[in-house]
Amino acid sequence: MKTDLFKTLSKDAPAGLVVFLVAVPLCLGIALASGAPLFSGVIAGMVGGIIVTALSKSDLGVSGPAAGLTVIVLSAINELGSFEIFLTAVMIGGLLQIVLGILKAGIVGYYFPTSVIKGMLSAIGIIIFLKQIPHAFGYDKDYEGDLDFIQADGQNTFSELFNMMDYITPGAMIVTAFSLFILILWEQKFMKKIKAFGIIQGPLVVVIGGIILGKVLSGYYEISTEHMVSIPVSDSIGGFINQFTLPDFTGITNPQVWVVGFTIAVVASLETLLCVEATDKLDPQKRTTPTNRELTAQGVGNMVSGLIGGLPVTQVIVRSSANIQSGGQTKVASFIHGILILVSAMFIPNILNLIPLSSLAAILLIVGFKLAKPSIFKQMYKEGPQQSLPFLVTVLAIIFTDLLVGIGIGLGLAFFLILRKNFLSPFVLKTTKEKDDDHFRIILSENVTFLNKASILKELNKMPPNSFVLIDASKTIHIEHDVLEIISDFIVASKHKNIKLNMSCTEHLDLNVFKDTIKEILISDFELTKMPEGNELKIISPRI
Repeated sequence: MKTDLFKTLSKDAPAGLVVFLVAVPLCLGIALASGAPLFSGVIAGMVGGIIVTALSKSDLGVSGPAAGLTVIVLSAINELGSFEIFLTAVMIGGLLQIVLGILKAGIVGYYFPTSVIKGMLSAIGIIIFLKQIPHAFGYDKDYEGDLDFIQADGQNTFSELFNMMDYITPGAMIVTAFSLFILILWEQKFMKKIKAFGIIQGPLVVVIGGIILGKVLSGYYEISTEHMVSIPVSDSIGGFINQFTLPDFTGITNPQVWVVGFTIAVVASLETLLCVEATDKLDPQKRTTPTNRELTAQGVGNMVSGLIGGLPVTQVIVRSSANIQSGGQTKVASFIHGILILVSAMFIPNILNLIPLSSLAAILLIVGFKLAKPSIFKQMYKEGPQQSLPFLVTVLAIIFTDLLVGIGIGLGLAFFLILRKNFLSPFVLKTTKEKDDDHFRIILSENVTFLNKASILKELNKMPPNSFVLIDASKTIHIEHDVLEIISDFIVASKHKNIKLNMSCTEHLDLNVFKDTIKEILISDFELTKMPEGNELKIISPRI
């Protein structure tokens, strides 16, 4: 264990530092947008980095306060009347997440189509890029971490790009230009061959350089404090501890508190499962995160966060992707980021408050670009409409709505395309001519579900009178009751259309269920026989 730790520490430590630098303004921005105390965002960052990471088995996922919950948090604090009562709801949400983990609800995460997950990643990359452009120019009206199209101030992602033209800050632009130059330089192959530059990460140089530039430019193009990180400052350890808030448990009997808790549990769990799936897709080693364990870890994290005054936490794709792109190898990187948030908030908040937001904007611009590289769009196009259409629709839907709505639209289209594909070609159909009769062979797939119902019915209705029809279920393991009813109805109809019907199946099929389904129409005209070769069974309908 120790060997593995030291083997990856050289990569995990710098990655953890980068994630820490990215996470701090996001934690503060999300708290600000949620109408909660700024320090509650810092607490959630600590809990996500330390508590959730310790319990999770996600190697690269990073947890903390999520932008997707800001509207819920803002409205819940107003409805419940106090932040302390809201904290009780956060704890209830965490408890419900633990229950979901125990009930194995994490399996839901395995049913998100790859095209939708890739669309989510690209959409978030585009949103990060677009949302950071105003910060890069020194216009910081919208909070850090906002991923929604419609902003709290009534503006939207695109209108903000025009608004920033009236508030350009030259000092911020200089810092952004310097930061992008460093980050792009660090990506060049010749730089990676120099060992020293492999140890010193580009984002760290960007942040230190941003602080120095901010001081140098103060006499010419001063960067005001509103364009810098703003962590609450305490004069002592006691003052730091006093910033933690205990929940008001008198609200435990309020039904509305439980409604908020349930909402937090559901939304936070969905966002976590989506992020887990996306992070696993980005993982160069293609490791798989146990989703039920992740729900339990997130639940414990939310109980702790609520207990000490923090916002709800989820696994977050912005921080997770920054971790991966910075070379993180194991969850040590996420743990380091959590420890750094704790230590910096306790001892060096004044130093962090010297970091220009434009430096961090440059880092996130690179993160966003890497998530939505043009090559990803080209690859999805090559994979055909079945993959490219849900991908593109998910991208556009998330950009113009929000994460969960966009994912829902993408899933809806993906499901529709699956239904359409099943309707058009759920099985192989072969038609031959023999003795002036039409012979039809319908080969059913291994699993025949209600998704195949409409298309199978369509094909059976096309069978002409006086024909021979073989329904070949010799490779079928399971046929759902809905489809068995359709076949049963066709057996009856075949008598009146003078169709000779054979159906063959193997012992893999649950024959007792099949017999129960058709026993009422197994009259003297029909025969159920066991064939000697391969335990094959036939339903034989002789001609009338």
